[in-house]
Amino acid sequence: MSWKWEYAFGAEEAARTAAADFLTQVETRAEELVRAAEAVHLHGRSHQGLDPKGADVIVPGGMFRYQIVVRSERVYVVQITYLGF
Repeated sequence: MSWKWEYAFGAEEAARTAAADFLTQVETRAEELVRAAEAVHLHGRSHQGLDPKGADVIVPGGMFRYQIVVRSERVYVVQITYLGF
């Protein structure tokens, strides 16, 4: 398994109504988070302990919240907020 990102919970539904430019920004930042998590957690599947705390990321047009699940080697985008500016 290799590191990936994906929408979780209601974020996928919210992504259907957001502007394409905003979603491009979210996806770009999510891919950066994947590369960073992969570099920090080289042996993700054998990780013991707690997952890192998630955070909010501000992008042009809104923000999104993510959570890293190390043993699954995933970065989940759990909430997106599109403000339309």
